[in-house]
Amino acid sequence: MMASFGGSTRGHPRSRGLTGSRTGPDRATLGIIGVICAVAGFFVLGIVLGPVAMVCGWLAMGRSWAGSRPVTAVVALVLGAIDTLLAIIWLASATGPGYGVF
Repeated sequence: MMASFGGSTRGHPRSRGLTGSRTGPDRATLGIIGVICAVAGFFVLGIVLGPVAMVCGWLAMGRSWAGSRPVTAVVALVLGAIDTLLAIIWLASATGPGYGVF
């Protein structure tokens, strides 16, 4: 058996402070970041900022569809999905023969 410097984990394998992560952004902040990314995605880099907004909205909702949802999380998720769809449509139409939206 190895000797330690007085710290024994035999009776308490995990301390109370190590049970959850408190260093990451909270849900309200993720919802706000998602809404900002979604609105900015309508103007620039929609193909990148749309999925980022969707991920932020999903994480702000607590990674589940059940229970109460913050409004900013739902707005970020919906606007991110619309943003991504519009970017994909725009990219598909730009590669087609007409070079127009339709």
